Amino acid sequence: MRDPFMEALGLKVLHLAPGEAVVAGEVRADHLNLHGTAHGGFLYALADSAFALASNTRGPAVALSCRMDYFRPLGAGARVEARAVEVNLSRRTATYRVEVVSEGKLVALFTGTVFRLGGDGDDVPAGTGNLAPREA
Repeated sequence: MRDPFMEALGLKVLHLAPGEAVVAGEVRADHLNLHGTAHGGFLYALADSAFALASNTRGPAVALSCRMDYFRPLGAGARVEARAVEVNLSRRTATYRVEVVSEGKLVALFTGTVFRLGGDGDDVPAGTGNLAPREA
Protein backbone atom coordinates (compact mmCIF):
# COMPACT_ATOMS: atom_id res chain seq x y z
CA MET A 1 0.00 0.00 0.00
CA ARG A 2 1.29 3.46 -0.89
CA ASP A 3 0.63 6.20 1.66
CA PRO A 4 1.68 9.71 0.54
CA PHE A 5 1.35 11.11 4.10
CA MET A 6 3.72 8.47 5.47
CA GLU A 7 6.14 9.23 2.64
CA ALA A 8 6.03 12.97 3.43
CA LEU A 9 6.94 12.21 7.06
CA GLY A 10 9.73 9.82 6.04
CA LEU A 11 8.05 6.77 7.62
CA LYS A 12 8.94 3.24 6.54
CA VAL A 13 7.08 -0.04 7.02
CA LEU A 14 9.40 -2.58 8.67
CA HIS A 15 6.91 -5.38 9.30
CA LEU A 16 3.39 -6.20 8.18
CA ALA A 17 1.45 -9.37 9.05
CA PRO A 18 -2.19 -10.16 9.88
CA GLY A 19 -3.14 -7.94 12.82
CA GLU A 20 0.27 -6.33 13.28
CA ALA A 21 2.62 -3.75 11.84
CA VAL A 22 5.87 -1.97 12.64
CA VAL A 23 6.53 1.49 11.19
CA ALA A 24 9.76 3.45 11.75
CA GLY A 25 10.95 6.98 11.28
CA GLU A 26 13.53 9.50 12.36
CA VAL A 27 12.71 12.77 14.09
CA ARG A 28 13.70 15.53 11.66
CA ALA A 29 14.10 19.24 12.32
CA ASP A 30 10.73 19.86 10.65
CA HIS A 31 9.10 17.43 13.13
CA LEU A 32 10.07 19.55 16.16
CA ASN A 33 7.76 21.69 18.27
CA LEU A 34 8.53 25.02 19.95
CA HIS A 35 10.37 23.19 22.75
CA GLY A 36 12.78 21.55 20.31
CA THR A 37 11.32 18.08 20.82
CA ALA A 38 9.30 15.81 18.54
CA HIS A 39 5.86 17.29 17.94
CA GLY A 40 3.06 15.17 19.39
CA GLY A 41 1.39 15.22 15.98
CA PHE A 42 4.41 13.53 14.40
CA LEU A 43 4.42 10.78 17.03
CA TYR A 44 0.65 10.40 16.71
CA ALA A 45 0.94 10.12 12.92
CA LEU A 46 3.61 7.44 13.33
CA ALA A 47 1.42 5.42 15.72
CA ASP A 48 -1.71 5.99 13.64
CA SER A 49 0.10 4.74 10.53
CA ALA A 50 1.02 1.46 12.24
CA PHE A 51 -2.56 1.20 13.56
CA ALA A 52 -4.03 1.77 10.09
CA LEU A 53 -1.76 -0.78 8.44
CA ALA A 54 -2.32 -3.46 11.10
CA SER A 55 -6.09 -2.99 11.16
CA ASN A 56 -6.45 -3.14 7.38
CA THR A 57 -4.56 -6.44 7.05
CA ARG A 58 -7.85 -8.23 7.74
CA GLY A 59 -9.89 -6.22 5.24
CA PRO A 60 -11.08 -2.62 5.00
CA ALA A 61 -11.45 -0.88 8.36
CA VAL A 62 -11.96 2.69 9.58
CA ALA A 63 -11.13 4.21 12.96
CA LEU A 64 -13.86 4.51 15.59
CA SER A 65 -11.73 5.85 18.43
CA CYS A 66 -8.08 6.49 19.27
CA ARG A 67 -6.15 7.57 22.34
CA MET A 68 -2.48 8.38 22.89
CA ASP A 69 -0.48 8.97 26.06
CA TYR A 70 2.98 10.56 25.83
CA PHE A 71 5.73 9.59 28.28
CA ARG A 72 9.07 11.06 27.16
CA PRO A 73 10.38 13.64 24.70
CA LEU A 74 12.56 12.92 21.68
CA GLY A 75 15.01 15.25 19.97
CA ALA A 76 16.05 15.64 16.36
CA GLY A 77 17.81 12.57 14.98
CA ALA A 78 16.05 10.11 17.29
CA ARG A 79 15.03 6.85 15.62
CA VAL A 80 11.54 5.79 16.62
CA GLU A 81 9.28 2.80 15.90
CA ALA A 82 5.56 2.23 16.30
CA ARG A 83 4.72 -1.43 16.99
CA ALA A 84 1.05 -2.28 16.50
CA VAL A 85 -0.52 -5.51 17.73
CA GLU A 86 -4.13 -6.65 17.64
CA VAL A 87 -5.60 -7.14 21.11
CA ASN A 88 -9.19 -7.92 20.15
CA LEU A 89 -10.86 -8.99 16.92
CA SER A 90 -14.59 -9.47 16.44
CA ARG A 91 -16.90 -9.56 13.46
CA ARG A 92 -17.36 -5.80 13.29
CA THR A 93 -14.62 -4.20 15.42
CA ALA A 94 -10.98 -4.70 16.30
CA THR A 95 -8.74 -3.02 18.87
CA TYR A 96 -5.00 -2.41 18.61
CA ARG A 97 -2.24 -1.42 21.01
CA VAL A 98 0.63 0.57 19.51
CA GLU A 99 3.83 1.08 21.47
CA VAL A 100 5.98 3.98 20.28
CA VAL A 101 9.56 3.08 21.19
CA SER A 102 12.98 4.72 20.85
CA GLU A 103 16.24 3.10 22.01
CA GLY A 104 14.27 0.42 23.84
CA LYS A 105 12.25 2.95 25.86
CA LEU A 106 8.51 3.50 25.69
CA VAL A 107 7.90 7.02 24.35
CA ALA A 108 4.12 6.87 23.94
CA LEU A 109 1.23 4.42 24.01
CA PHE A 110 -1.60 4.51 21.45
CA THR A 111 -4.78 2.45 21.52
CA GLY A 112 -7.31 2.42 18.73
CA THR A 113 -10.49 0.65 17.72
CA VAL A 114 -11.71 0.21 14.15
CA PHE A 115 -15.00 -0.64 12.52
CA ARG A 116 -14.47 -3.49 10.05
CA LEU A 117 -16.19 -2.79 6.73
CA GLY A 118 -16.14 -6.39 5.55
CA GLY A 119 -13.79 -8.50 3.50
CA ASP A 120 -11.50 -11.21 4.82
CA GLY A 121 -12.35 -12.66 8.20
CA ASP A 122 -16.06 -11.80 8.37
CA ASP A 123 -16.61 -15.21 9.95
CA VAL A 124 -14.19 -14.53 12.84
CA PRO A 125 -15.96 -15.30 16.12
CA ALA A 126 -16.12 -12.48 18.66
CA GLY A 127 -13.22 -12.29 21.09
CA THR A 128 -10.61 -14.01 18.94
CA GLY A 129 -7.46 -12.51 17.54
CA ASN A 130 -3.76 -12.19 18.12
CA LEU A 131 -3.61 -11.40 21.83
CA ALA A 132 0.12 -11.93 22.31
CA PRO A 133 2.48 -9.10 21.31
CA ARG A 134 5.22 -10.23 18.98
CA GLU A 135 8.88 -9.88 19.82
CA ALA A 136 10.48 -7.01 17.90
